[in-house]
Amino acid sequence: MRPDSGAEARPAIGGPSIHPAGMCLGAGHKVVYGNPAFVAAFGASSVGLPAREVMLGLSRDGFAVMDAVLARGRPAARWVRLGDEEWRLTVAPRVDPGTAEVYGVRFHLQRRENAA
Repeated sequence: MRPDSGAEARPAIGGPSIHPAGMCLGAGHKVVYGNPAFVAAFGASSVGLPAREVMLGLSRDGFAVMDAVLARGRPAARWVRLGDEEWRLTVAPRVDPGTAEVYGVRFHLQRRENAA
């Protein structure tokens, strides 16, 4: 099957273009990846630094979730504050398939949509 030659490549609406997501390593939650929305929200220099140093507007609850997922190795989610808004933070463990060791977390933030 051949792709439609008249089709235009366009960025997806939503997802990585508006929802910050990333991956962190270790107990210090060193950011090793941030999607375009993460970089837009926290800055290009945020990758490579501890999350607590770059995600300044994230409430303590957010970091508590990240700490718990790293320690327990089970995903978790909760509503947190980011600046003046509520966001749904979803965090999942990163697990080494050879040793089953939890070595980091991946996370996703989605802004709460106010019902009109």
